[in-house]
Amino acid sequence: MPRYLLHFLLLTISALLCSCQTGGMGGGDPVQLEYRRLSIASEAPGDYYVGRRFHINCTHFWGYVRRPGESWDKSRLVVMNEKFMKQPDRYPEIPAGDGPAYGDDHNTEYRLWGEFSGRKVYDPNSNLQLPEFVLRRYEVKDQSPGWLFRPNEKFNGQQLLRGELGATPGKKY
Repeated sequence: MPRYLLHFLLLTISALLCSCQTGGMGGGDPVQLEYRRLSIASEAPGDYYVGRRFHINCTHFWGYVRRPGESWDKSRLVVMNEKFMKQPDRYPEIPAGDGPAYGDDHNTEYRLWGEFSGRKVYDPNSNLQLPEFVLRRYEVKDQSPGWLFRPNEKFNGQQLLRGELGATPGKKY
């Protein structure tokens, strides 16, 4: 087979494979993406935030926070300031017996009342500098909301599902 035909064939196959992805990140099922978009768009506006607990062992960030009606792509990974209220899963990291442990509420969605302090907080276990969210009140919105960013994501308990732009000290993105 002539070399130029082989190059053309490889380029064509690559283009076809790339066109099968959605959302720019291999997003998954377009029906699920649209359902999620409509669900978020129908959230009641107000002076609160929507938070999704995201727990990785030995880290102390809390999870992702966004405004109602905004996509999870616009959310920010945060560290909670518990000056006014303890975060929802304030349990021991190593529980005694069969009791709940820190992070047991992974993937739970909350309504949060509070504000961003404007400070960045360093979590040495993850080597991330993250925005601080001052929590004043919370309520559970959904204990099993499903995927966070894309329908086909797989949480492995050891890494974030996306890179946090500007959060890693010494790295330029």
